Amino acid sequence: MKRRDFAKNVGLGILATQSLSSYAATKLFADQNAKVPIGLCNHSLRSMRLNAEQFIAYATIQKLDSILLNTFQPFESLEESYLIKLKDKAQDAGISIYMGAGSMSEKSTKFSNKYGAPDELLTEGIRVATLVGSPIVGVRIGAIDDRYLDGGIEAHLEAVIKVMKTSRSQALDAGIKFAFENHAGDLRSDELLTLINETGTDICGALFDPANAVWALEDPMVALKKLGSTIICTSVRDIQVWETDEGATFQGMAIGEGILDFQQYAKTMADLCPGVPLHVETISNSARTIPFLNPEFWEGFPNLKAKGLVDFLRMVKKGSPQEIIDPPKGMNQKEFDIELQQKELLKSFEYLRMNCHVGLK
Repeated sequence: MKRRDFAKNVGLGILATQSLSSYAATKLFADQNAKVPIGLCNHSLRSMRLNAEQFIAYATIQKLDSILLNTFQPFESLEESYLIKLKDKAQDAGISIYMGAGSMSEKSTKFSNKYGAPDELLTEGIRVATLVGSPIVGVRIGAIDDRYLDGGIEAHLEAVIKVMKTSRSQALDAGIKFAFENHAGDLRSDELLTLINETGTDICGALFDPANAVWALEDPMVALKKLGSTIICTSVRDIQVWETDEGATFQGMAIGEGILDFQQYAKTMADLCPGVPLHVETISNSARTIPFLNPEFWEGFPNLKAKGLVDFLRMVKKGSPQEIIDPPKGMNQKEFDIELQQKELLKSFEYLRMNCHVGLK
């Protein structure tokens, strides 16, 4: 299904209304978790390749509070008139736009020089964020593989802290913070916290992803509490993790179908970082290995001590293996992925609203 067909044929509405049948029931609940807005990350519907305007339309139908466009890709243009139009459209719908610029570590295998050097990327990110009304520019190092490059993760940390400090005046003048993500296992929460504090909490905070914490051998609830009030943005999904001969494997799940306690998760966010949206980023049916029983694995975590693994290992023992689901006969992989991604996202919204009582609308 092409993204123009999605907008034309279903008006971003047929599947969206499925989860709204129970939406009214959430109005019966009134607790402190109502301080937690609910939103989506564009990567949840990655196979549909929607543009920013279509994400705003989808969020409007879903009665969401926020969207996270985690790279420049969903923007069809970076021209000022187009970005202002998007801001106005979102504001009219009562939706906040959070946006990201991607990897800012020139040493990372994930870095792209499409927008110039890292300082130029941050300058462009601040400009775009200002025009669309985003309070943050989401940034990151890259992925777990970057821990194994020359200099290890410390080389990346040193480089990105230096660039963000150089951009301090621009960020302060714009009233925008850099939201640094723990992305694809590249950073543990203590490393991210060090990065934030050394950069300065006046211009930097955390973009926390609980599944990515698992990739870096952490219990997401422990990491959430450690980062606490430094969290200024999120992308979230549930997880399953289980023991294997190599160590462990984990997989993203629809919220409510994994082993994370999202009722406690939402309460913790309401307590420690009220007002920060839960952007749902479902990534299911895709398992990742954590081969920590292989000696070579530890070359990327030379400073991690055994006590830092206790909570993670306890969590691993609770999980159960998941099978990868193949498309049914007669359906190709892309069609299957689009259908699954929509279903997983809507199940997550419904669970969060009905069981965790989040959302402002």
